[in-house]
Amino acid sequence: MRTLAKFLVIAIAFITSEITAQEIQGEATYKSHRQMNIQLDSTQVNSEMHQQMMAMMKKQFEKTYVLTFNKEESLYKEDEQLEAPQPSGMMMVMVDTGGSDILYKNTKNETFTSQNEVFGKVFLIEDKLENPEWTLTNEKKNIGDYTCYKATYTREQPVERAFISVNGDNEPKDDENDEPEMETITVTAWYTPDIAVNNGPARYQGLPGLILEVNDGPVTLLCSKIVLSSKEKVSIEKPTKGKKVNQKKFDEIMEKKMKEMDERYDSDRNDGHNVKVRIGG
Repeated sequence: MRTLAKFLVIAIAFITSEITAQEIQGEATYKSHRQMNIQLDSTQVNSEMHQQMMAMMKKQFEKTYVLTFNKEESLYKEDEQLEAPQPSGMMMVMVDTGGSDILYKNTKNETFTSQNEVFGKVFLIEDKLENPEWTLTNEKKNIGDYTCYKATYTREQPVERAFISVNGDNEPKDDENDEPEMETITVTAWYTPDIAVNNGPARYQGLPGLILEVNDGPVTLLCSKIVLSSKEKVSIEKPTKGKKVNQKKFDEIMEKKMKEMDERYDSDRNDGHNVKVRIGG
């Protein structure tokens, strides 16, 4: 009889843990940061303009995002805030072709849907999630109240270059026949098994726990707040607005649009301070 009672207790505990695992859901808030090392020619840009431009770029890259998640799905988008006014006489247009206005992920089906508004047009990118080959380690650290473990993978990308041109001066000329110089980037993530969801910010996922920090080249995403919900069901609605394309088609469209924007900039150039900033490969 005692043996039977012990078996029943174990079985009940196992069922309870399974239910709890299925009900994992909540919201995680992330802060983004990007390192920038842009040298300016003092004969073209004075110190005051330099400070204004760096402040504007810092504002563009330091944002807050919210990841709403459950066991199999997530919705990742920027926390809406008023943008700081741009200094008089200056205008900066930032285009992030690799980001998302709203990113829906289904880690069970390994698919994503990304809604992006670029150049006044809304696109709906639907494709398969990339699953990098993470290397898990025993290295750990605490992020807030959670014990996190380190995981890494490597990827290849064009060498990132940053330049500022004034009225087209010192602007490098692209040669379509030249192969881009490549570099190897080590992506480092810190995940917590305490929140057993295969997910994380942006398009990072694939680890046995929620990813709380990512270091990917000059870009860092760090979780600053987690709210778990065991009662109220979180709302995760897949975006539906926009022209449907896959990731490859979207990249081709963006490459074409960026070239058109460069040509328009060149044709509109005048004798004033027309400043152009490019960060990328």
